[in-house]
Amino acid sequence: MLQNFFRNKNISKKLKLGLKNIIIDKTLTYKSETWILKKKDRKEINIFERKVYRRMLGPVYDNEKENWRILTNKEIYAVVKKPTVTETIRLNILCWFGHVQRMEENRSHKKHYIYEFGSTSLRGRPRNGWQDEVREDGRLVGGKGLKKRIYNREKWKKLLRMARNFRTLHMPME
Repeated sequence: MLQNFFRNKNISKKLKLGLKNIIIDKTLTYKSETWILKKKDRKEINIFERKVYRRMLGPVYDNEKENWRILTNKEIYAVVKKPTVTETIRLNILCWFGHVQRMEENRSHKKHYIYEFGSTSLRGRPRNGWQDEVREDGRLVGGKGLKKRIYNREKWKKLLRMARNFRTLHMPME
């Protein structure tokens, strides 16, 4: 149903982008605060998002070669000018992390976050967990002094807003 809607030439691109933001982005990012996004997952989400954008924006006419072609990834991001779904997910994860850090110690979410499961580890390099992803994204967004900013809610919100506006976590070619 949405494919036909996105391919329809009579519907404006602005309306298509708005519906994509409302329907697809909200569905993709639902409960994403606790996800562990692996590089493969980020790549697949970005591929899907660019596929949707290509359907919405359609082909462009290349005057030099005198034929129609699809938009390149850079052209798509230049036209859309909005954070990717993976950026939004990573920022949601950081937002949830800040929320959990500010919680009281007796809250169940905080207990589960701190709890160490008593199991033997697998052979080889340990897998990246949720905390490792948060640490890496936090380093990209905040650098040094991140722990001080977490406990000040207004500074934390401002930091995440700046990261969203300056697209600090933007890695579209993954």
